[in-house]
Amino acid sequence: MLLPDTVQPRNSIYFNGAIVLEVLQEVKIINFLALFGLVTERQRMSMSVFTLCLDWLYLIDVALVNSKGEVELCI
Repeated sequence: MLLPDTVQPRNSIYFNGAIVLEVLQEVKIINFLALFGLVTERQRMSMSVFTLCLDWLYLIDVALVNSKGEVELCI
């Protein structure tokens, strides 16, 4: 759930996805694990939450994984 009503907003995919997007806007293209490292410097999150955030960003056509396996900003 993107905006759960029983969880603090800072723990939502919506909030954490915004952190991932913020980092992607700065670097444009980056290795998956390097992106995870930069994101977790700003906001503590698990790998599973990070992956769900990337899934959500992919679904809304903001990010993708290119043929080299790097995460790329689409906007």
